[in-house]
Amino acid sequence: MRAVTNLTVHGIGESTRELDPGEDGTWVSVAQFERVMDAVAGRPDVRITFDDGNASDVEIALPRLVERGLRAEFFVLAGLLGEPGRLDSTGVRELLRAGMRIGSHGWAHRDWRTLDAGQAAEELSAAHHLLGQLTGEPVSRVAIPFGSYDRRVLSRLRRAGVTRAYTSDGGRARPDAWLQPRNSLKRDQGSGWITRVLAGGPSPPRRAAKLAMRLYKRVR
Repeated sequence: MRAVTNLTVHGIGESTRELDPGEDGTWVSVAQFERVMDAVAGRPDVRITFDDGNASDVEIALPRLVERGLRAEFFVLAGLLGEPGRLDSTGVRELLRAGMRIGSHGWAHRDWRTLDAGQAAEELSAAHHLLGQLTGEPVSRVAIPFGSYDRRVLSRLRRAGVTRAYTSDGGRARPDAWLQPRNSLKRDQGSGWITRVLAGGPSPPRRAAKLAMRLYKRVR
């Protein structure tokens, strides 16, 4: 397989918690979610991921994934487990029993470019430890909050033993790459969005611009 398409889902349906400013733009309707899952069912070149540990991961997404024979990786905010509208430990175990994978989205949904030493320890050590205890296996894969990273963040992730890091950069990825760009489902996406993404995404000039931005993030 030469390339994969990584998808990111945040929330589905009506939120049962107060959303952060701008967060509603990444919540999709049940119909939007089902349309995308129908389009990718049976495609080994597509990976499905979930961020933020929302309750809709279990209540809405899980049964629809199972119906279609799909597997996904859920990146959980360890420090927010059990809060209203979020996954709790029971939900995490339910995902595991259904054959899903659990990764870390950090501790408290902070921008990893702005962390002090104490916050970095929570985000990249305590979160992994708590999730490892909950799942019974080491957690070493992360989704970077807000897609915000630079060379310092990447260096911290490598020192923390992270084996794969997902971003929000868009586009396709080499299957075995350490840094994996993803394509986020959004509220304003049209019915043809997933077709365009699976076809290879933007035009060559726009792909070049995205690649340049990724390189800039790595060295800034």
